[in-house]
This record gives sequence, structure tokens and C-alpha cells, in this order.
Amino acid sequence: MDITFLGTSSGVPTKVRNVSSVALRLPQRAEVWLFDCGEGTQHQLLHSDIKTSQIRRIFVTHLHGDHIFGLMGLLASCGLAGNVEAMDIYAPPGLEAYLSACTKYSQTHFAYPIKVHVAQPGILYEDSEFMVSCLPLKHRVTAFGYRITEKDRAGTFNLEKAKALNIPPGPVYGELKQGKTVTLEDGRILKGSDFCGETEIGRKVVYCTDTVFCESAIELAQNADVLIHEATFSHQDAQMAFDRLHSTSTMAAQVALAAQVKQLILTHFSPRYAPGNPIQLSNLLEEAKAIFPRTKLAYDFLTYSVKRNKS
Repeated sequence: MDITFLGTSSGVPTKVRNVSSVALRLPQRAEVWLFDCGEGTQHQLLHSDIKTSQIRRIFVTHLHGDHIFGLMGLLASCGLAGNVEAMDIYAPPGLEAYLSACTKYSQTHFAYPIKVHVAQPGILYEDSEFMVSCLPLKHRVTAFGYRITEKDRAGTFNLEKAKALNIPPGPVYGELKQGKTVTLEDGRILKGSDFCGETEIGRKVVYCTDTVFCESAIELAQNADVLIHEATFSHQDAQMAFDRLHSTSTMAAQVALAAQVKQLILTHFSPRYAPGNPIQLSNLLEEAKAIFPRTKLAYDFLTYSVKRNKS
């Protein structure tokens, strides 16, 4: 599971940072899930190793332009390329009307089905491997944070041990792999746990932007492997953060600490902290690490691999 940052600036792009978008690559199913799609995201994709044809789901935090102005262009390009079978989009209310207006006035017709799901607190999507849930954040418009949970899976099945005990192959192997207790025809009782390695704990990734410090972000991020959290402002500009309902570096660190996450990655930085200014991004990193040492600063095209844990 790899996280690639396609845009890490807030509000407007800069020479080195595009506006918000994060790609989550799921190699085991050859899929990419996109989180936000600011203007220029499809250009960022062209400069990355993310395949547009693998984008299957898009999760939008809120409807501000720096998070959605690239969406229509990306969807249109996917249609012209003809290599996307379907797209599911999850977003606060209003996105479907926005896309409808865009398609109407640009006379764009998609050659593949697009379904917009209105985000509501709770579970948005679930299959045999993953679950995505969301909670409302605290911003000037309706905004949601997303939690991607990979389900636990049984450890590697010891095939040689099963053969040595003359266990007949077939459905019995499947049940043992699932950790079940099985009674054979000869009366032997076998425990699946005796034939499987340590359970592989599912990975958890949380994406929170745009928001000022709020309890729902802590709830969403509980015990996450990675928390991606906005840090638009420095702690020295805290009043500005409160006024605009954005986070400082220290607010993000406080969320990470309270939620006991393994890694915090900061993103969505104000252009005011560009090189040459009195406060720079290195200062934001220092502020955050003073509270939560396991903090990184995101930059465009940073790829972070989320490793599996054993029980």
C-alpha cells in the first residue's frame, strides 16, 4: 500500500507544489484511490508513476476549488482515453450538481459510468478487503475526513505441515487457512491457528483536511498507521488558523498524539512559508515534532509505503 502526494499546497499552486490531491495505490488489486483532485492533478499524474487507468474511486473532502477544480478535467480525460471501466466518487452534498453543470455547459459526455455517493458519517464503502469510513471535520463548508481500514488476514498457511499430517487437500485447507477448528473424518480435531503464521494486521490510513483542531479528527485517526493531516499555518499564526478554520502544525501534532498514530505526515501548506520568508516549512516541522516526533513534511511526488504489521 503506497501513498503518493500529488499536491501539497493550500489555496493556490506554487512553483513546486500543486494543490490538494493524494493517491493511495493498492497493488494487490491493481487499483488507485484518489483523495481530492485540485486543479492540475491530471498533470501531476502524468509526472508520477500512477496509472490513470487504475483510478477506481475518488474521495472528496469538501467542495472548495483547490480540492475539486481538477476533477472534471480528470474524468473527461479518462473518458477520452477509454481505459476506465467505471468510477465511484464519494463527496459531501453538492458535487453531483457541480459535475452535472460542468458536463452540461461543456457538452461533455462520459463513455463510462460515474456514480456519485453522498458522504455521510459512518461507513461509506466496504468489501472483503477494505472499509472506508468518514466523519465531519470543522471547516467553513461541509468537510469530511476519511479513514481507510484494511481488514486483518490470516498468516501464511503451513502447507508442508498439513501434508505431513496427511490432511486431505480441498475445503479443509480453506477452513484451516481461515483459522477455523476442523474435525476430520478420522476423528482428529485440528485448529487453524496451528497451521497459520501470525495474523497480518490490516493497515489504517487517515486523511484529514481542511479543518481546525477537532475531536472527530482524533476519533477518525485512532491507532492509524499513517495520519495525513493539514498544517496550513505555523503555530505562530494560530489566530489566522482559528479565523479561517484551518490547522496549525501543532494542532495536527496534537491530533496525532491523542490518537496514538504511528506516523504523521503534514500537508496543505500555505504559500506564505515559501523560501525567503521569515517562517519556513522547516519551522512548522520543528513545531510539530516538539509534540509528536514521528512527523514528516509531505512534498509533491513523495511516495510513502505503509507496511503490514504482525499480530
